[in-house]
Amino acid sequence: MSRKIELLAPGGDVNAVKAAIVAGANAVYCGLDTFNARNRASNLSFDELNGALRLAHEYGCEIFLTLNVVILEHEMGALFKLLNQLVNTTLDGIIVQDLGLFNIVKKHFPTLHIHASTQLTTHNESQVEFLARIGATRVNLSRELNLTEIKILTDVAHKCDVLTEVFVHGALCIAFSGQCYSSSVSVGNSGNRGRCSQACRDEYEPTAMGNKHPLNLKDNSAYFDLPELVAAGVDSLKVEGRIKGANYVHTVIDSWRKQIDTFVQTGNLIEDDSSLYKVFNRNFTNKFLTGDMTKNMFTDNPRDHSFDHANEKNNAISVVQIYDAQQELSTQKSEIDSLVKKKIEFLDISKRELTLEFTGQLNQPFTVNIIIEDKNDITLSNKNEKEPLRFEVQSQMPMQTADKSVVDIAAIDKRFKSFSNANFEIKNMDYSNLGNNLSIPFKELARIKKQVAFLLNEGKDVLAPVELPKLVNHEKADKNKTTLSILISDIKDVHLCDLTDGDVYFKLPESFRTDNDKYINVFLEHPQLIPWFPAVLIGKDFEEAVRLLEVVKPKLIISNNTGVAFKAVQMGLDWIAGPLLNTTNSYALLTLQEDLNAKGAFISNEINKPQMRSIKRPNNFKMMYSIYHPILMMTSRQCFFQQTVGCKKPRIDASCMLSCKKETTVTNVKGISFAIDKQKGGYPSIYNHEQFLNMDIVTDYADKFDEFMIDLTDIGSGDKEKLDKAVLLAHFQDLISGQTQAADQLNHMVKVKTRQQYVEGLNS
Repeated sequence: MSRKIELLAPGGDVNAVKAAIVAGANAVYCGLDTFNARNRASNLSFDELNGALRLAHEYGCEIFLTLNVVILEHEMGALFKLLNQLVNTTLDGIIVQDLGLFNIVKKHFPTLHIHASTQLTTHNESQVEFLARIGATRVNLSRELNLTEIKILTDVAHKCDVLTEVFVHGALCIAFSGQCYSSSVSVGNSGNRGRCSQACRDEYEPTAMGNKHPLNLKDNSAYFDLPELVAAGVDSLKVEGRIKGANYVHTVIDSWRKQIDTFVQTGNLIEDDSSLYKVFNRNFTNKFLTGDMTKNMFTDNPRDHSFDHANEKNNAISVVQIYDAQQELSTQKSEIDSLVKKKIEFLDISKRELTLEFTGQLNQPFTVNIIIEDKNDITLSNKNEKEPLRFEVQSQMPMQTADKSVVDIAAIDKRFKSFSNANFEIKNMDYSNLGNNLSIPFKELARIKKQVAFLLNEGKDVLAPVELPKLVNHEKADKNKTTLSILISDIKDVHLCDLTDGDVYFKLPESFRTDNDKYINVFLEHPQLIPWFPAVLIGKDFEEAVRLLEVVKPKLIISNNTGVAFKAVQMGLDWIAGPLLNTTNSYALLTLQEDLNAKGAFISNEINKPQMRSIKRPNNFKMMYSIYHPILMMTSRQCFFQQTVGCKKPRIDASCMLSCKKETTVTNVKGISFAIDKQKGGYPSIYNHEQFLNMDIVTDYADKFDEFMIDLTDIGSGDKEKLDKAVLLAHFQDLISGQTQAADQLNHMVKVKTRQQYVEGLNS
């Protein structure tokens, strides 16, 4: 086998990075203390990142940096400052969620390789094509996909010169990544900002099936699925775990390294996976990957399963047997700890010591001798003394007697002391062999400094800083008008079209019957309806969504899925980005307009009033916002009913999406109940007990938004009282037109409501 199979390891702190490297990782992904989606990890400082880069590259290992959160407008200055630093490192790639960051990097920092984060919920072919268009060189596919789907997307990616990456080990989210708002809604900490509080692992009141952790999945392990992943063409096998320590990382990566090497060399697999159970795990499942989603993917224990597994392995039943099993595992854990500490003991990421020797005499070149030494002066492998690195840079002309400006200690210090930076600590600047009252043109001195910087930067030019460009805030098309649109999902509500002058969107499901024209006929018979596409469309459901576009050819669509949007653009159809694309800044709007020809976008409901204040509208672009809707907390490809009310089916089959319409609630230990709603043709979803109702924004930003929208679908309403939609619509129209009594009327009608996201916004 000639194709490289990359093993990609998590590096939540310096020791975890070191452990991954010595265990045989081909690449490590890690984060700084800003802009990354593992806020709870220790993360690295910028100096530590540079040290980790040097160490990793000595081992032939790459380092990817996670910048995988949505970015707020006021953070752009800090982001540009960081990117200006990163382009002058030897970083191998950045992992990105925010669509605006693609625009920024492509225009201003093109030397950085972009990897599309799993937070972008990539699960259909056209999403891969879109990400390739906006600059992705690699795509982390949704972890809910099965092997067949992975192979299809990987084939498309390779045609676009894009690599694919798949999670093969570690924690599983019950929700589609990038489409989970449970933490944001419940405690104000958004998963889209790396602050997930893991509400899915929480304890709930016992369900009808007796489960206290009905949303808690086992951990993912594809340890025995390696041949199928290789056959699917996957380029990178990714291990989750940036909040886990060095012992975990070393154990898992070492096990996977041996499995990959054995398979490459012999075509066979190691059948023993017991080492994976010796470190943190919630037991294991590979059911997403095999497409066999059963209720045994769940576990009612969200804590470490390693000690339970030791009991099971030893068939320990009595108190003595259990004690012996636990002691044996504790000893093994201590041995792992000692082994890892010993392996990483001499791995040094501290700054290297830099000596600069400046020499030059009359009629001789000015010379800079560069000497680089590790503080820990032993090699990483055999503990022998390590020779310092030496370079020499000379002027292109001899030194002459100075007329005015002298190349003296002060002049040299001024230019060369900046090399005491994230990579180097200047040990000595030696001027003992530099003549007095001599000079070369200062332009030549600047050239020498540039060449020294090139050598110290591992043969890469040091790029000048890029300034944050000032964007123009264009006015909306009609400065004096803000319209009200509505969203419906039932043809029985089509009469509402007659009660509004605004657009009426019709919400499509996530699944369609193949070659069934039900929804096509809805739009052909009611051309005033505008299709609203969901965030997740996989396989045949994506194909059916595209067929709808081809047959109906609507004048406009709203899409929460970039794959559908990409197809619409290819067909010459206008589209607007939906709220589930998580748009939070001006540069994301530019990406949507410039790369995907979007005519407008909904601004994310996760951000607050100050955070949206400075977002700038592109030219001829609509800005929209949903002011009333059920609050989606999460959407899952798994079944929420198996662990709650129960289901006779042992596994999810093809008919579940299309026929099931169950609903129930789960109640947390604080007594708050959340509606679990399963529409026909939809994925099971969980909704907050409160409706989102934000009337303040109508007065706060009437000049900023072209359109406000209200959701009248009843989806996610649970057991709430069904409101008269015509009356509700009339009150909202009064609100938009400025009638003062409308707010009181709406507050009276909508009993259980919140606008907390508009108050709290996204935490920095």
